[in-house]
Amino acid sequence: MFKNFKSVERCVIGKGAFGQLDEILSKRRNTSEDYIVFIVDKVFENGLTNIKSRVPSKNNDIVIWADVNDHEPTTEQVDEIRDSILAQKKNQLPAGVVGIGGGSVMDIAKATSLMLCNEGSSQLYQGLNLVKKPGVWHCGVPTIAGTGAEVSMTAVLTGPTKKLGLKCDWTIFDQIVLDPELVADVPTDQWFYTGMDSYIHCVESLTGTLNNEFSRAFGEKALILCQEVYMKDGLTQLERDEKLMIASYMGGLSLTYSEVGVCHALSYGLSYVFGYRHGIANCIAFDVLEDYYGSYVDEFRAMIKKHNVTLPKNLAKTWTEAEIQKMVDITIALEHMWNHAVGKDWKQKVTREQIAALFRRM
Repeated sequence: MFKNFKSVERCVIGKGAFGQLDEILSKRRNTSEDYIVFIVDKVFENGLTNIKSRVPSKNNDIVIWADVNDHEPTTEQVDEIRDSILAQKKNQLPAGVVGIGGGSVMDIAKATSLMLCNEGSSQLYQGLNLVKKPGVWHCGVPTIAGTGAEVSMTAVLTGPTKKLGLKCDWTIFDQIVLDPELVADVPTDQWFYTGMDSYIHCVESLTGTLNNEFSRAFGEKALILCQEVYMKDGLTQLERDEKLMIASYMGGLSLTYSEVGVCHALSYGLSYVFGYRHGIANCIAFDVLEDYYGSYVDEFRAMIKKHNVTLPKNLAKTWTEAEIQKMVDITIALEHMWNHAVGKDWKQKVTREQIAALFRRM
């Protein structure tokens, strides 16, 4: 069966595009009671950049500073945000939810939009097409490039028993604003790890069994852009950021009609058990996957060397066998990723011990 997928309805791209957000939101403010919820990465609260002063909030709006510095988004965090909004506004729904930040903040914004209209805890909706009602209008503004969260149909959350996304057509943003100026102050290591998420999206999309002409068209171009960003000399930082922002967008579209693979399956285990952020977890995992991704892993290592990035090594020395087996449990449960990466007969080709051996190499 072919995927009948929904994409972002509106997108504004380019240097200075963030300045159009107020005009975009004005179309949502039809009465004096209408309000917007801004969910903004907490790192900007204390003036790290000028983003705080540029958030176009009005008197009736709610600004939430989301703390994602030490952990990835959780179902508990989303539930608390939803309950707080409804309590403040006496159950009146907002005219829109805007997520301003990296992939974690955008996932929180997407999940909050859905949970404002769906009862119970967000952990009830972790999986494919479990959400019962569409959420409120929502907009994504990435301040770092690479995650693909701005175009994906998934809001990835860590719950009490699993790390898995709220995945459905209603998760997708109604509007995105892609402004490369917003990513100018990202630290080098974070810029690298998050950008590698886009690179790995492309590699996994292009090399799996579900690859097709649509996913290939976006994935091949996005891969070229990533290679230019991380290997080509002579580019300005703004040029790099703009290319990476487009690579993130196109890489996200590629995997939407294809799928991610072994690296993401392993990284979910790392994130769930040890709390590693998604970008660095992907990099730790990808570094041991030459048997699956061959020359792409060699190129990835060349990118690490070129940008003087220090990738954590010898982590497994401190892991217990119970921790490794828990990561295997999380990883092996992501059957859709293994189906794409290895084939529908992957259970005959891949064993728990083989997966555990990959973790022991990290």
